[in-house]
Amino acid sequence: MSAARVLALLELLQAHPGLTGPQLAARLEVDARTVRRLVATLDGLGVPVLANRGKYGGYRLMPGYKLPPLMLTRDEAVAVVLGLLAAERTGLHAAATSLASARAKIDRVLPDELRERTRAVAETLGFSMRTRQPAAPDSHVLLTLGEAARDHHRVRIAYTSWRGEASERELDPFGLVFHSGRWYVTGHDHRRDGVRTFRLDRIASADPIGAGTPPPEGFDPVGTVMAGISEVPWATAVTIVLHAPPDEVRARLPRTAGTLEPHPDGTLLRSRAQRLDGLARMLAGLGWRFTVHEPDQLRAELRTLAAHLTADAAR
Repeated sequence: MSAARVLALLELLQAHPGLTGPQLAARLEVDARTVRRLVATLDGLGVPVLANRGKYGGYRLMPGYKLPPLMLTRDEAVAVVLGLLAAERTGLHAAATSLASARAKIDRVLPDELRERTRAVAETLGFSMRTRQPAAPDSHVLLTLGEAARDHHRVRIAYTSWRGEASERELDPFGLVFHSGRWYVTGHDHRRDGVRTFRLDRIASADPIGAGTPPPEGFDPVGTVMAGISEVPWATAVTIVLHAPPDEVRARLPRTAGTLEPHPDGTLLRSRAQRLDGLARMLAGLGWRFTVHEPDQLRAELRTLAAHLTADAAR
């Protein structure tokens, strides 16, 4: 008897109690006799399955029966462990403590040989990306906003801005975005009557309050959030014309670089930068000609960089 089919039957009974024998047979792609044998196998493993006859009959787990904490195939277990490691490294989680407890639970139920092998991966795995210090959101807030974005519901959020100003907003969420260790939600803010972006770790609560509106057709949550991040008030405004086609620029520059617009001479880049010397090095490494519209300080940084490169080349 296939262990995979036994597990598949158990998952069906948990998710869809009351399925009849023919319905189970169709979903498992087996005949009715095999379904009865699978049910008998579960019963022999100590999983009580009730079979009700009649028009509304079907198979279901005994009421109150609790399934084992985890039943994964080898590949599924490896996928889960690697996913938790990646979440820990990148900050893609709602609470660091939940990662540790989840990994501990999985560790306890894995077979000995597989447990040791996944531990070896965890202990020796290296990442090319920097470790993030995440700003983790409240898990209830994250789940509420995800459901609201999917189902087009309006929510009331309690938000604290970067200036420390507290406010309540009515928001129609259009999408969630994870970027550089932080979660964001973007949507229609009814207080400002426009699309706004909010950091989830600054949202103290989120509660559904009714039907909302769907996003405009073609709305890009990632692009909207990246554009908002590029306009943070503590950074220096930058406007540059890159003498290259927009499609080529989009393929080379990350979305975090700023907003890109077609320009008669190529592509207009609007952004904000905290470190102009770093931006100068990035521009020099692109290999395209460019024209700086603002700020003047960036031109000074480029001249300084050019002088250093000229001096190095003369040595």
